[in-house]
Amino acid sequence: MRQSTLIKRGRLGPALIAVTLVLGAAACGGDSGSGGEAVVGLITKTDTNPFFVKMKEGAQQAADKAGLKLQSFAGKQDGDNEAQVQAIENLISAGAKGFLITPSDSKAIVPSIDKAKQQGMLVIALDTPTDPANAVDATFATDNFQAGKLIGQWAKAKFDKESKQAKIAMLDLNANQVSVDVKRDQGFLEGFGIPVGDVNKIGDESDPRIVGHDVTDGAEDGGRTAMENLLQKDPSINLVYTINEPAAAGAYQALKAAGKDKAVTIVSIDGGCPGVDNVKAGVIGATSMQFPLKMASLGIEAISAFAKDGTKPQASSGKDFVDTGATLITDQPQAGIEAKDSAWGKQNCWG
Repeated sequence: MRQSTLIKRGRLGPALIAVTLVLGAAACGGDSGSGGEAVVGLITKTDTNPFFVKMKEGAQQAADKAGLKLQSFAGKQDGDNEAQVQAIENLISAGAKGFLITPSDSKAIVPSIDKAKQQGMLVIALDTPTDPANAVDATFATDNFQAGKLIGQWAKAKFDKESKQAKIAMLDLNANQVSVDVKRDQGFLEGFGIPVGDVNKIGDESDPRIVGHDVTDGAEDGGRTAMENLLQKDPSINLVYTINEPAAAGAYQALKAAGKDKAVTIVSIDGGCPGVDNVKAGVIGATSMQFPLKMASLGIEAISAFAKDGTKPQASSGKDFVDTGATLITDQPQAGIEAKDSAWGKQNCWG
């Protein structure tokens, strides 16, 4: 996400290699913080991305309430696995009761997580699952399929009401078939009533309503380029699915430059404050809001409970993770589709 529609959001960007560790709190030896509190940790991909800033806010609030000492760590940029490895070592040295982590490399971080669990620590993944998912004790995350489904259902209702035949551009993440990308993509297609095909891949282009897919790296520049490419393929596009709100902002720029912004509906996922502003401005027709603050606060509460009596968090019914929810945000309500407006979204963005 970004703090304006012109800043790229790094959370869904490509993996970049870096070894600089940014410490939100200095790691210390022993099994307690400076005031004698039990130590808990938060390890995010970066400490500048607003999505992760909101996570830290939620973790700190929950730690303060529970009387825990929070130590926060982050890589310098998305993909900085080495920094996360070092952060886990620091938390082991500090005798932490457990930690929350948004893995930069879902597979490479697993040996370090195993080491922490061998020390009796509770480990919870936030937002991004590990590979394998059961490498952690629990995952607190958005149901990305459901988030995609919500915007698909909204778009279907809107187009049906207007008796319009959809010509859809799919602006995905990248070619690596990342699980978040796949689930959001397929959720949108199912919500719109289009068969998803292979459940392990983004939807194919066999349905005549789909003009094509292009990749954005979850960034504004990528969204603009992908939209330009697909408009060249078919200028009649009238519905655009985007992996996230920065990509949506870029797509809108391309549509506006082509004089098509008034004729095309954009849907997206994230629910960050700038994205909600774009809903209000009419740039985005509808978006699914995530709740990173809730992910982190619930995660800290789970570690606190574990430290007290060994209780471990349980996954949501029918899922292999703790679902922290998704809410549709739109100022164009559709019959039968539950949603909140942009005013509510602005008050609760990423809450």
